[in-house]
Amino acid sequence: MAADTFYQIKKKDIMIREILHPKEKKVEYVELIYDLIFVYIIGRNNQLLHSFENGFVSLPAFLAYVMTTLAIIQIWNFSTYYINVYGRHSVREHIFMFVNMFLLYFIGEGTRTDWQGYHTQYHIAWALILVNIGVQYLIEMRNHKGNAENRKHMIQMAVILFVEAALVLSDIYFYQTFGHTWMSLAAILFGVGAVFVFGQKNSADVIDFPHLSERAMLYVVFTFGEMIIAISSYFEGGFSITGVYYALMAFMIVVGLFLSYGMFYDHIIDREKRTNGLAYMLLHIFLIFAMNNITNGLEFMRVEEVSLIPKLLFLIVSMILFFGCLFALGSRHAKAKCRRYNLIYLKTGAASAVFITLMLLLRENMMINIFITVAFVFGLFWMIYRYGKQIDKVETEKK
Repeated sequence: MAADTFYQIKKKDIMIREILHPKEKKVEYVELIYDLIFVYIIGRNNQLLHSFENGFVSLPAFLAYVMTTLAIIQIWNFSTYYINVYGRHSVREHIFMFVNMFLLYFIGEGTRTDWQGYHTQYHIAWALILVNIGVQYLIEMRNHKGNAENRKHMIQMAVILFVEAALVLSDIYFYQTFGHTWMSLAAILFGVGAVFVFGQKNSADVIDFPHLSERAMLYVVFTFGEMIIAISSYFEGGFSITGVYYALMAFMIVVGLFLSYGMFYDHIIDREKRTNGLAYMLLHIFLIFAMNNITNGLEFMRVEEVSLIPKLLFLIVSMILFFGCLFALGSRHAKAKCRRYNLIYLKTGAASAVFITLMLLLRENMMINIFITVAFVFGLFWMIYRYGKQIDKVETEKK
């Protein structure tokens, strides 16, 4: 009897420790392989913007770019969320993941300037990927027979995915009948809205935030990889002082952006925070979207067919969005609050206003414009660096 009592107490103690200090889920190699397919898709999405009319990106191409980019990021979010919450790294999960990778190739092939001829292929693959993830939720329910809350959450997610898949498939009919693809946008907005509404009710205990933040970081790194590939065009052609200057400036912009995100990830973001992760992932959707646009903005600077205004707008808006998302991440997920954080907001706002003004005033001189962009990026990085050190100091004093 005493032995049984001791065993029960020991078991309860282990359960309490697991709840208070859950074991961190590690990112597996198969997840990295899965993420690599999105590098290919990112490149395909960016090619959509290489369709110009009178010096501007054509409106149909830009709308297609926005839709495909948001759709792909959302697919990644759905996959990552499932693995984070219920993933067991089983053979079944790996098979489902590889099936989605195969389907993503059809999406990649259908992402092109003449996408109209690939509309049906694209949407069937998109819908099947959503159904694939939804089916995994239903299969996983058998492992949670004693947890009514988890089963309810799984049913909610499966219904969201199936409804969005139905909306995606309906776009095939609407496009063939009426010639528009607004149901695609409706599907994306439904998915984002439904997950956000139902997700707000979920407990933070459901999410393994260290794993979630690491997956988001890796996706950002892969997006930086696409940016590095894009600026390789700056190194083409014969050797010249002007060519080296532009290549150096473009490289410095990428380095500054990478260091800024790295500083937030390593020193400012509290990756042990108990959170449902919704705001974190939502901000990363816009962060990655901003990075894609920065990549295109850097490419446009060397394209003579593009007028000055779209060149500047792509670079200015995407830079502001990128740093805005970073500071929003710090505001919601920082390890500690420093008294100077509001002051950093003011300094960032002032630096952004100066950046926009100078870029517009000196729009005729791209050599100066790209230098101003480098100065802006490293100016904000210096602010972020100093704030990160303040966070480290506060954390050290707590210990």
